[in-house]
Amino acid sequence: MRAVVVEAFGVVPEVRDVPDPVCPRDGVVVRVAATGVCRSDWHAWQGHDDDVTLPHVPGHELAGTIVEVGPDVRAWQVGDVVTVPFVMACGTCATCRAGDQQVCPHQTQPGFTQWGSFAELVALDHADTNLVRVPEGMSPVAAAALGCRFATSYRAVTVHAAVRPHDEVVVLGCGGVGLSAVMVAAAAGAHVVAVDPSPGARRAAHDAGAHTTLDPGADDPEALAARLVEATGGGAHATLDALGSAATAQAGVLALRRRGRHVQVGLLLRDDARTALPMDRVVAWELSVHGSHGMAAHEYPAMLAAIAEGRLAPATLVSRTIPLEDAPGALAGLPTSAPGGMTVVVP
Repeated sequence: MRAVVVEAFGVVPEVRDVPDPVCPRDGVVVRVAATGVCRSDWHAWQGHDDDVTLPHVPGHELAGTIVEVGPDVRAWQVGDVVTVPFVMACGTCATCRAGDQQVCPHQTQPGFTQWGSFAELVALDHADTNLVRVPEGMSPVAAAALGCRFATSYRAVTVHAAVRPHDEVVVLGCGGVGLSAVMVAAAAGAHVVAVDPSPGARRAAHDAGAHTTLDPGADDPEALAARLVEATGGGAHATLDALGSAATAQAGVLALRRRGRHVQVGLLLRDDARTALPMDRVVAWELSVHGSHGMAAHEYPAMLAAIAEGRLAPATLVSRTIPLEDAPGALAGLPTSAPGGMTVVVP
């Protein structure tokens, strides 16, 4: 098969022929119809993820058709059109039995713990636990947009942020995760303030449903938070850091009103991994801080129903589709040159 292969961290990968994947006994092999280019893929390419070993094929947001089924699989067959959460859970541990497959301690992740979907074929394990059937009429491009950024944002907004009609919501960072959060929060009836330094990203946020957009400029976290408190009429009920930096995390907490909820969706890595937050404010105002790490396959039906009803339209967040040959350049261009919206590879 043809695949994007990373031979050295930080060096632009190549598209070349590699062996087809072996089908796991409890898994499937999927012919990839579409796969998203995500900031998490960029982190993997940069060597920020200890699970990645070289040579490596990135890619974790995917949709496609099953072409091979392992002997232990019961729920799926060749020809089924599927997508999958980026966290593939074991399905049997205590965490999974409690319904929290998105934080399974035995999880695998295509594009991180194993070769991913920047390829013509990808192997996926624990199929009966993790696969999600793509609804009839949904394009592979729209389905691929769900697997990481949109599904993660959907759960972050609906479960952790618990957004209700008329809530004031701030989204910091308007890449794929942020734009998804803007759309989901706006659909829930919230007043959304979106923050991003890129004019294109702010326009995309407005199109996704943001009522107000702000350029953070050179503001430090406290100055930005003060502007956000003003923009939300006294502070946000919920803030989401969709970028992942010490500054945006701190601004998110400081922009909350009393009893507000901050959700950390963007990855905090390396020097930012132990970011200090204003815990004096957290205690005094009874704020809550949540991490958000994907969404389990069994939680997809509510999101898919909202899409089918037209309340959510993830396909509109895709700004461009590219062939597999252009994926190395798109990966290397993240995050500095990414256009507003998502980029999806069609192998």
